[in-house]
Amino acid sequence: MKFKRIDLFSKDEIEEIHGASMQLLSEVGMKVDSEETRVLLAKNGAIVDEKSNFVRFPESLIKEKLKTVPNSFTLYGPNESFHFEVNTTSTQFGTIGTPVKIYDPQSKKGVRKTVMEDTIKQIRIVDSLKHVMASHVDVWPNDINYLALHVHCIYQWAKNTKKAYGLGCIGKLASQDMMNMVSIVAGGEEEIIKKPRLIGFMNPTSPLHLPQIMTNGFSIFTKYKQPTIIAPEALAGTSSPITIAGLLAQTNAEIVASVVLSQIYNPGAPVFFGTVSHVTDMKTGNSAIGSVETGLISGGIAQLARFYGIPSRGPGAVTDSKLLDLQNGMERMQTLMWAALTGINYVTCAGTFEATLSEALELLVIDDELIGMIKRALEGVEVNEDTLAVDLIKKIALSEKKGSNFLGEMHTMKYMKKELYMASLLDRNRRNTWYKKGSKDLIQVAREKVEQILQTYEPPELDPTIEAKLKEYIKEVEARTFEYYKKVEGITSGSVSISGVTEIKSDDA
Repeated sequence: MKFKRIDLFSKDEIEEIHGASMQLLSEVGMKVDSEETRVLLAKNGAIVDEKSNFVRFPESLIKEKLKTVPNSFTLYGPNESFHFEVNTTSTQFGTIGTPVKIYDPQSKKGVRKTVMEDTIKQIRIVDSLKHVMASHVDVWPNDINYLALHVHCIYQWAKNTKKAYGLGCIGKLASQDMMNMVSIVAGGEEEIIKKPRLIGFMNPTSPLHLPQIMTNGFSIFTKYKQPTIIAPEALAGTSSPITIAGLLAQTNAEIVASVVLSQIYNPGAPVFFGTVSHVTDMKTGNSAIGSVETGLISGGIAQLARFYGIPSRGPGAVTDSKLLDLQNGMERMQTLMWAALTGINYVTCAGTFEATLSEALELLVIDDELIGMIKRALEGVEVNEDTLAVDLIKKIALSEKKGSNFLGEMHTMKYMKKELYMASLLDRNRRNTWYKKGSKDLIQVAREKVEQILQTYEPPELDPTIEAKLKEYIKEVEARTFEYYKKVEGITSGSVSISGVTEIKSDDA
């Protein structure tokens, strides 16, 4: 029998959370920075308060727009040789994060700033993994101009992997660049609309706020029907109520409002019903993404996503540890298990640590091993006459042959690869054998695996004509100024967060 997912809430409790979210959306609404977006929402039946820029969502509008959200979609790599389906019943795994540092045991602090070479290595490692289905801009190269970072990363994606890729909705200009470059790779805009290659990432700001840069980019991702993760990062106790139920009511409202906007932009645009929300550690005041409550929040979002019939996304393999230590292992495994067992459909964050601010290539291959174990658990246990093996048990128990056991039986040969997960990194030898083989710890084994992958890696072939066009496009983007960027995005004053990593201030800030 396949493993039965864990439901945290009863049907009535999910209805209560939904009802609280509907009350928030109809009575308070979402603060929407973009005037263009407010006008569009008003045309579609939302109620706009121009003094506060809050937009209220009638429940009738919400119900109407939720009808057009697809419950499944397929993601492709650059040349379509690789693809996988995301739906509301299965569980897939990927990376995601915004590391600006990478594990380096030779460095004084154990980490150093990331550069483009690290980005390329990360893409190549993910390409080689069995269970991690897509990579994202998980390693932000500090040696690249941030206004051109997205196009450099798309170029390296096209050159170095067969898998899908993901980037944030960092404004309409950058998002359109991504679509243009991917269209060059795929052979036209219609091709990427029909067979999406990119996963977008759209963050409502908690509480109840849709920032302009994000909605600008979101409009582009939905126009081209690239599946976009809608994921508030609320912290219980600071940017949301301390209670898990309160956090879920608030973030559910933020997600639902964004889903409605996606369907106003383009009916049928695929989205992930997502979360990266976690809690505030009351001892330090810092976020605690590796906490057990992160798993509870992910479980609640998984149930709410099923309630609306939309594929879910949640974090797993996340940790607050600054080292590749026991805390790191404890937190990453328990958040990964919670996300998978509660039914999250796309579990992310493989390879990261330090609250996703640091990357370790060693963790990528370790996480792939952990995911393999979890996928085995999700398969459950098959019970039938053959697997019960009553006749075989009788045979071995009654055998008069000395040392008789099950090891050499055909039944064992038949089922061993199906029934048992064959770990490739874990050492299960006795101490003497382990010692003779170098007495290596898991990090050493993983590092050797990383080195072996990178040494033997053969990149996919990229058509020289396509590569030339991509390089020419990069030159165009690099020639832009920040003033041009501000004009296109409608930035007039204050500061705008381009990502979770880079903050850009305008001249009159």
